[in-house]
Amino acid sequence: MRTIFVVSDGTGRTADQALKAALTQFSNVEVEIVRKSGVRDENKIRRVVMEASQVGGFILHTLVSNALRRAMLQYGRESNVETIDLMGPLLARLSSQFAISPAEKPGLFGQLNEDYFRRIETMEFAFHHDDGQRIHEASKAEIVLLGVSRTFKTPLSIYLAFKGWFVANIPVIPGTPLPGVLAQLPSGTVFCLDTSPRQLTDLRRARAAYLNRSLGEYTDIDFVKLELMHARKLFSEHPDWPVIHVANKPIEEIASEILALKAKTQKHNPTAPGQGGPPDSHTT
Repeated sequence: MRTIFVVSDGTGRTADQALKAALTQFSNVEVEIVRKSGVRDENKIRRVVMEASQVGGFILHTLVSNALRRAMLQYGRESNVETIDLMGPLLARLSSQFAISPAEKPGLFGQLNEDYFRRIETMEFAFHHDDGQRIHEASKAEIVLLGVSRTFKTPLSIYLAFKGWFVANIPVIPGTPLPGVLAQLPSGTVFCLDTSPRQLTDLRRARAAYLNRSLGEYTDIDFVKLELMHARKLFSEHPDWPVIHVANKPIEEIASEILALKAKTQKHNPTAPGQGGPPDSHTT
């Protein structure tokens, strides 16, 4: 059963009715609807997002205030909680039709589309900074993933990018030093991926079988053990870089661990990255 939180700065009746109408198309899905009305400040939004995170739910909201919608987007992004904005897109389309912004606030139309534009940016950023590309731009990333080959760096990058994070990933290769720029990044930016030698060997052998060719020592368990030992040694030299064990875990669970650690860092260090994109990110 999924839990859906209906959040509104009013009674929540409109969102509740819209949700129930939509759910008639999903007759085989069991859901619990929790209505949260009168949500008119960021503290209440934060509490609702935390509650949704604890039960693995998601949020559907009809917040009229632009500031509250932005807060909902931010807290949901940080806690890996999906948020569905019913009111924002409607206001944006009405603004376009009437050629005027709600409450006559200039620039609101562009702000309402921030989530859309950000997602395009983060996906492009992940592709352009995959597997060590453009290392000199690592300072623009909100999250940097380190790990040897086949530790899910790329799928994690894409998943987190879809959630609205600017992510780069860099391979750890024996005999190749880590880029010096990493040591200059703020705490809560770099995350190290570790796994078990046996699982990594199995993944690499599956890759070789898929390619229908031999990959040499790349699939040899003794070589894999040496690679992981090298990586762990590098990781240990930077105690402020959290190590995430990815063995036997789905991408969603690994991403949740990373975001939880990042949120914890930001809580203790408000200046840590995570409140915006790269310096040259899109603005409307």
